[in-house]
Amino acid sequence: MSASIIDSAILRDIFSAADMREVFSDERRTQYYLDIEAALAGTQARLGIIPAEAGEEIVKHCHVEKIDMAKLKTATERIGYPILGVVQQLVGLCRDGLGEWCHWGATTQDITDTATIMQIRAGLELVERDLRAIATSLTGLAIKYRDTPMAARSNLQQAVPITFGYKCAVLLAAFQRHLQRLDQLRPRVLAGEFGGAAGNLSSLGDRGLEVQAGLCAELGLAQPEIAWHTVRDRIAEVGCFLGLVTGTLGKISMDVKLMMQTEVEEAFEPFHEGRGSSSTMPQKRNPISSAYIHGCVGVVRQHVAALLDANVADHERSTGPWQIEWIALPEIFCLTSGALAQTKSLVAGLQVSPEGMRRNLDISGGLIVSEAVMMGLGPSLGRARAHDVVYDVCRLAISTKRPFLDLLAENPEISAHMTREQLAPLVDPANYLGQCGEMVDRVVAGNAPLGL
Repeated sequence: MSASIIDSAILRDIFSAADMREVFSDERRTQYYLDIEAALAGTQARLGIIPAEAGEEIVKHCHVEKIDMAKLKTATERIGYPILGVVQQLVGLCRDGLGEWCHWGATTQDITDTATIMQIRAGLELVERDLRAIATSLTGLAIKYRDTPMAARSNLQQAVPITFGYKCAVLLAAFQRHLQRLDQLRPRVLAGEFGGAAGNLSSLGDRGLEVQAGLCAELGLAQPEIAWHTVRDRIAEVGCFLGLVTGTLGKISMDVKLMMQTEVEEAFEPFHEGRGSSSTMPQKRNPISSAYIHGCVGVVRQHVAALLDANVADHERSTGPWQIEWIALPEIFCLTSGALAQTKSLVAGLQVSPEGMRRNLDISGGLIVSEAVMMGLGPSLGRARAHDVVYDVCRLAISTKRPFLDLLAENPEISAHMTREQLAPLVDPANYLGQCGEMVDRVVAGNAPLGL
């Protein structure tokens, strides 16, 4: 029986991805505990801190298949943490009392935090894979529609013409930045934790840092400069990063929802038979992926706030904020994976309608390029006067529903400086795209260093 969207047998693959759920599963987390205990025992045996025979015996049993998960559940509920329950079972699996050397000099939080970092490392690999896939699809869209004109919107009103390729390149640039952020945060975040009771490794005398270095090297993690039991910026940074990523995914979903409106019809989610159908309105094609993305993004944002609250910890070992991470971090990763999967599918199969874009460009009868006319008249009339004259013509066009070009050509102040033939190119939206194409080229070229 499941009560969470993430674990629902019906909904889990809509709101999360199976491979990310596996990273944060009980089995994977427990295996990470065992991996750390094995690395610790192996390191300490190599350094002569525990008997070599004990190290070999402990490592031999560090496999999650040997752990009784029901027994671990009972022990965790009694103790309050799962680590001691794992250690107790591991000790019991070892022969001749050799298991007593297990967990030597470590504390519960050392193992828990290091396992969390290992989960983060695996989760970020999946995030990077999806970021790169989405960036690749956006690159293709930016190139294909580099010169396809459409209306930009400001306050949900038509602004000036842009190209759809430009719109995609704006998003692509954000994914480039996300990938850069990911590269930059890994060295800061992917550090192990091994400090003992209060972080100063006193139980290992003058060998503590030596053990710490060997343990982290064995696990492929950086050695921390000092204990971070109650300074949680590493975890919080990951949460904030995923908040930024999902914010961009939410932006995509918002724009696609708006572009799918019946009155707009400029782009559509990929078509699949029956997808987005209404139970009562057969004509409808609802934006399904975009709605799921929006839902995931909203919850991730709230969980990031909770994760930041976990930074407010007391002294050297805390009394509760730590557990916020246990709740929030797996859900942040899982919901992010769901939003990424939905976005990856949406962008890869996006159906674009250049005809719809052109139709919407033309609905104002040229008013969308009134700025172009104003700028064209500026050298003759002065910018301020040109603005006022064109403003008046725009109001007349709106009230009379007459073509903008006709009214411009009839205006005596304008016709004194420009003929109808000279005005005509100014009211064609395709002639007022600024440097959209050049900006697309710059962003696409910037993708190369990221290996896309």
